[in-house]
Amino acid sequence: MPAARLLDLTRSLRRAGRMATGVDRVERAYLDHFVSDELPAFGLIRTVFGYVLLDRAGMIAFRERLSGAVNWGHASVLSRLPKGRDQALIRAESDIRRLAVARCLPLRLDRMLQTYLPPDFAYFNIGHSNLTERVLQSVKSASGSIDVMIHDVIPLEHPEYQRPGTTMPFRDKLQRVRSHADRIIYNSLDTCQRAEAMMQAWGPLPRGVVAHLGASAAVPMRAELPDGMPPAVPYFVVVGTIEPRKNHQFLLDIWQELGRDAPPLLVCGSRGWNNEAVFARLDALPPDSPVKELPNLSDGALATLVAGSAGLLFPSHAEGFGLPPIEALQLRTRVLCNDLAVLREIIGDHASFAPVFDQELWVKTIECWKNTPPNATKESVFVGPNWADHFKTVLRLR
Repeated sequence: MPAARLLDLTRSLRRAGRMATGVDRVERAYLDHFVSDELPAFGLIRTVFGYVLLDRAGMIAFRERLSGAVNWGHASVLSRLPKGRDQALIRAESDIRRLAVARCLPLRLDRMLQTYLPPDFAYFNIGHSNLTERVLQSVKSASGSIDVMIHDVIPLEHPEYQRPGTTMPFRDKLQRVRSHADRIIYNSLDTCQRAEAMMQAWGPLPRGVVAHLGASAAVPMRAELPDGMPPAVPYFVVVGTIEPRKNHQFLLDIWQELGRDAPPLLVCGSRGWNNEAVFARLDALPPDSPVKELPNLSDGALATLVAGSAGLLFPSHAEGFGLPPIEALQLRTRVLCNDLAVLREIIGDHASFAPVFDQELWVKTIECWKNTPPNATKESVFVGPNWADHFKTVLRLR
């Protein structure tokens, strides 16, 4: 066992005030577990001016603010100095400095870690933020070990789905992880095989462990639904950021083909990047269109729509794990998804699989489900992976 755990929370800070993505939720699950464990826990955060160190009490206070249980405080003068930054981030950074047990400029990071962390601590980076040469070398200089989670290698396998200019930085980050990490945590065997196939060309591989992420669907909260929801007729949902990898274009094509007989399709997710053609199609929808865009839903509202739907559609081109179909199955909702190896690994035969090159099969399934009550043929309840098993696997030697 390590003498203490140091969790990098830089991503959580940078995402303050935004809807939590899948990776955000994984980092927060680690935050929840570490502050509830008896082992000493610390949090490291990169701010605009340097690094901040939180103790267990500071991590708990940070978590309360992330969850909305406590409001972010006032913006400090220091945090307001850089211009053009998001106000939620400015207030979050200000609070982090007030909660810190230590702060330092970048050049003094190794000194701060040596001063406040016991030797043989374990540094965990779950969110891919702050994986710099300075941080990794500073941890080693302070006699710490390094554990990094790899969620996917999609930026290298499918650069066409990425924001401009992000592929090479991701490659550099993965090379640093291979060089410095003592252990890599993989969210699936599929991710492990893909990542190791790439990294082995660069040199010896760190020890790896595969641990499926925990997944638990939110509690449906009908009172949080927007006006007019849910539809009074059988409807379908698609959940996820509207980006090219999620393949919303495919569903819009299907709904165009279905024409007047198309059931409602609820597009639940915020708009992402590199998807102007899809955005234009959504903007051009008439008011009476069966396709409705519903961004920024609360977890309870989203769970209500998924649970009441005729099915969740998931035509994504690539995934590292795939939380939406897992959470839909936990709500006993039918799932139709692209035939991806990682989804078969985690979901097994609990979902219906159809390759996205077979649009006719998708149309036939949607037409069938539209006329068949949900769960009418459900034979077994999908339990899915849980966080208790995840942490038993990840922390048994940590």
